[in-house]
Amino acid sequence: MRVPIRWLGESVDLPDDVTLEHVHAALVSVGFEEEDVHTFDLTGPVVVGRVLERVPEPQKNGKTINWCQVDVGEPEPRGIVCGAHNFDVGDLVVVTLPGAVLPGPFPIAARKTYGHVSDGMIASARELGLGDEHDGILRFADLGMEPPVGADAIALLGLDDAAVEINVTPDRGYVMSMRGVAREYAHATGAGFHDPVGRVAPRTGEGFPVTIDDQAPIRGRVGASTFVTRVVRGIDPTAKTPSWMVSRLALAGVRSISLPVDITNYVMFELGQPLHGYDLATVNGGLGVRRATVGETLETLDGVVRKLDPEDLVITDHAGPVGLAGVMGGARTEISATTTDVLIEAAGFDQVSIARTARRHKLPSEASRRFERGVDPLVAEAAANRAVELLVDLAGGTADALGSTLVDTTPRPTVSMRLARPSELIGVAYTDAEVVDTLRALGATVDVDGDLLTVTPPTWRPDLTDDTTLVEEVARIVGYDRIPSVLPVAPPGRGLTAHQQARRRVASALAAAGLVEVVTAPFVSAPTQAAYPGIDAAGGPSVVLANALDSEQDLLRRSGVPALVDAARRNVSRGLVDVALYETSRVFLPAAGVTLGTDDVPAGGALPDRATLEALDASLPAQPFHVTALLTGNRVVKQPGVPAEPYGIADAIDAARQVAWAVGVELTVAQTTHPSLHPGRAASLLVDGAVVGVAGELLPELSEAAVLPRVVAVVELDLDALVAAAPELVAVAPIVSYPAATQDLSLVVATDVPAGDVLDAVRSGAGELLEYARLVDDYRGTGVDEGQKSLTFALRFRATDRTLTAAEATEARDGAVRRAGERFGATLRD
Repeated sequence: MRVPIRWLGESVDLPDDVTLEHVHAALVSVGFEEEDVHTFDLTGPVVVGRVLERVPEPQKNGKTINWCQVDVGEPEPRGIVCGAHNFDVGDLVVVTLPGAVLPGPFPIAARKTYGHVSDGMIASARELGLGDEHDGILRFADLGMEPPVGADAIALLGLDDAAVEINVTPDRGYVMSMRGVAREYAHATGAGFHDPVGRVAPRTGEGFPVTIDDQAPIRGRVGASTFVTRVVRGIDPTAKTPSWMVSRLALAGVRSISLPVDITNYVMFELGQPLHGYDLATVNGGLGVRRATVGETLETLDGVVRKLDPEDLVITDHAGPVGLAGVMGGARTEISATTTDVLIEAAGFDQVSIARTARRHKLPSEASRRFERGVDPLVAEAAANRAVELLVDLAGGTADALGSTLVDTTPRPTVSMRLARPSELIGVAYTDAEVVDTLRALGATVDVDGDLLTVTPPTWRPDLTDDTTLVEEVARIVGYDRIPSVLPVAPPGRGLTAHQQARRRVASALAAAGLVEVVTAPFVSAPTQAAYPGIDAAGGPSVVLANALDSEQDLLRRSGVPALVDAARRNVSRGLVDVALYETSRVFLPAAGVTLGTDDVPAGGALPDRATLEALDASLPAQPFHVTALLTGNRVVKQPGVPAEPYGIADAIDAARQVAWAVGVELTVAQTTHPSLHPGRAASLLVDGAVVGVAGELLPELSEAAVLPRVVAVVELDLDALVAAAPELVAVAPIVSYPAATQDLSLVVATDVPAGDVLDAVRSGAGELLEYARLVDDYRGTGVDEGQKSLTFALRFRATDRTLTAAEATEARDGAVRRAGERFGATLRD
């Protein structure tokens, strides 16, 4: 909301030396965030000049310029070249003299042009920042002004004013007006507030037919509750908007269109009530409010023919729709350059209905922004009368007795609150007088009965619905600076949970291993979900979003891989071809047959009972944390003497082992198949025999579809399952100073025997002396029979209390050979 300072000063007492910083600080103190400041960005000298002589001079290019002599209050007139032709000798105009700077910035200097030295410039409204009018220069006669020659035109036109801009939250629609901002400034500073509604002379209107037909309200909400009309006849269609109004609207962020339209906009910014003006001659009969019918259309003021929805609230006459209620008027009844009789409408519409219509038609407007935040139902009549006042004064019209008045006078529900409630909730010792006076300053009616207050909120505050919102107002108006900053003391023994600690260790381990953490959105499309079913290769049901941000991505993910694939694609497309990413995030795994629909959610306003809460909890899908990593490109980049080493499945499994190490569990790797992974390059990751993850290389067709290199290694682990399997206390191996004995072991087994199973057999058979065992080679070729493979393991033996002999190490190795032979028929390779 932009707030011109002089306009604000008409409704609240501002200091004589008021500054933009002061106004911003005052409004920030009562909860309105500072956004920006706005000025006209021009400096003088800009003065009033009178044209003494105008000599048309045709040019070779077919254009005619005017060589003018202009009196600017100096001893001698100035010679100025002007290309406009809408003025004559004797007219008072705006002259920008050398040294002035116009918006742009556009500095003015004496310069030679068209054979003359132009000693300044005669300005148009657009050049001054007052509007879009550029074809002709600005004449004071058109503004109804006759200032003295040489006077400061910047002050005369209101161009020395400025505006502050504040952020208005959705619950405070009343601040979308000078009236509301002035009230808040008064709350912040104690300055005198002068309600502009009180300055509007009362006026009645009767006889104009108005009907509201909303017998079947949408979502239980009636579309319209207030509808006021007034008629002004005989306005001058050529009357210009006065400069003070143009400048105020410009600072408020609205361009000048025509005097009747500018007046409706001006009143809206002044009082917060959106208005709409109709050309009375084009209105067929009376006006009505109803829902649109199926197939109905309306051409709006922007020239677009819109197909209406049965939920849209429309304004109609006897010939059909004439406007989208609270959003935009229709072209058929638009005020034009020939309009002499104006019908003013000031109505109150349902917030939800207007908000949905504006979003449905992608048609936000200043009116809809106010209606969807809530408009004071009792200000409509004053706003309509204010518009009549301005049309009579500025456009030469005559107020007509024709009109209508339908105002919602339904009493606001009262709110009960104990006097001590603000102090209890905020932690500040507020006096009884502070609480009562603050609520009354808001405009509320307060009845005090002992310790109990009965509060009737003002009509412009629909957000005050319970004692908590009243407490918030007490804290806000009395001052946030009264609320102490107290850091809570954590109870002894508290801290991060085991799961939180594990997640942090996992993130640190993967980052230390060279992977980069990313944070992605949890939404996927159905085809993507099918292509990446997650750890459970069979897939399962998905959570479908009822109101997805993107209609093509309306599922919650079952796997973290698709988001990493998309992140890798973006990086590779920008030349970052060596990518190693990881993410720790939730996935959503609903059980078959369990759904949560909008009809199952209880209505707001009351706490559901325990049975309802338990049913809701039971219907929620499982949402475990998964840790996912993706690696593509080169692990070691090519450099002199060192060939490139690409990422592959081994790197994905190493990342999985880093995660397992960080959690404190031992991971077993077994060969598997998976619909997203390359056959033969997929592994199940197990803890105590249970599958907790999967690793491998993506199918080439999936990599190609994502425009990624052919080899893309991925790993996904169920972090919740890993944490559940981790011991409460991690055993720390002692540091042993005795030397180790190392031996290599080559075993020949059938090719279909997984190497990981053989490694498990070696570890169990070698006994307690075995400190470390690792697969170092898988050979198939000369010297090994068909259907066989040679697996070579590096073994390290160590005792904690002595130096091992070679015989002890050999005996332990032989135990490993025997166990592998018993389980898989393994034999020592010659």
